[in-house]
Amino acid sequence: MSDKVVAILGATGVVGTQMIQCLEERDFPVARLVPLASARSVGKKVSFRGQEVDVAEARPEAFEGVDIVLGAAGDGIAKALLPEAAARGAVCVDNSHAFRLDPDVPLVIPEINPGDIADHPRNIIANPNCATIIGLVPTWPLHKLAGLRRLIVSTYQAASGAGMPGLTELQREMGVVANGGEMGETSPFAYQLAANLIPQIGGFKDEAYTSEELKMLNEGRKIMHLPDVRVNCTCVRVPVMRSHSESITAEFERPITPDEAREVLAAAPGVKVVDDPANLRYPMPLDTSDQDLVYVGRIRRDMSAPDGVSALTFWCCGDQIRKGAATNAVQIAEYLL
Repeated sequence: MSDKVVAILGATGVVGTQMIQCLEERDFPVARLVPLASARSVGKKVSFRGQEVDVAEARPEAFEGVDIVLGAAGDGIAKALLPEAAARGAVCVDNSHAFRLDPDVPLVIPEINPGDIADHPRNIIANPNCATIIGLVPTWPLHKLAGLRRLIVSTYQAASGAGMPGLTELQREMGVVANGGEMGETSPFAYQLAANLIPQIGGFKDEAYTSEELKMLNEGRKIMHLPDVRVNCTCVRVPVMRSHSESITAEFERPITPDEAREVLAAAPGVKVVDDPANLRYPMPLDTSDQDLVYVGRIRRDMSAPDGVSALTFWCCGDQIRKGAATNAVQIAEYLL
């Protein structure tokens, strides 16, 4: 296994910084790291394996000689630059939304569909939305056991899901609330997030669903190869720094009990079962931050399901910067080796 020249597109952002850390933690065979960002970041340095590496401007020529690109930039930059990198022979693992639903671009969660990685005719592989990853990692093992028919999902998404601006804004707002100051402008959020919930992530699209909610539907169908699975999702921004949480009700083709679900999930890759209500043990964002597992608990029968319908409700939490973005991308890159 030869070492690879790895470029990080968007190396100075929250996800790009985490990608670099994950490469180091997972001992990825990097011959040379190429951190790329906008022109205003040129001159900055990133730390990798005890050395400071200069950030270069993200331009087409910067991808010469690069083997793998990990994309942590926005849709526009991804569309403009990743095809340039791919044309120069690099395989790109992109965290943006730009290519996720393209039919010739695989959309991959390694715990679910690693076989799709091999077929990447455009030299681009897409990383799913963070909430999609966190919800599907525990849903997939249950599907394999009982056959998924329908999902009803409510997400509780951390401020850092909006990147560094979201994280710093929530920190600022909490200080304002604590000190009784004037709130002022709340960008990137439409409203104050501290001491509040915002039932909108992304712009409103079809039938008053937001773009984030439609990602769960469309991306989940593609990843699981279940084009007809029914999904309904409500995405909410919550005043939590890091780690998304989700309440999921799943309806199945075949009977499945909570005990069977716990047994299957306990053996599933990428999952940790934390489900002991008697001792108040269940997944929470504070416990799931800065690590790569999706914690699952509150597993119980759906009491509202009609007679003869098998359905379970569960709660899961995961670090959306790590498993929901950076770690998932590095895992995909590991398959490319």
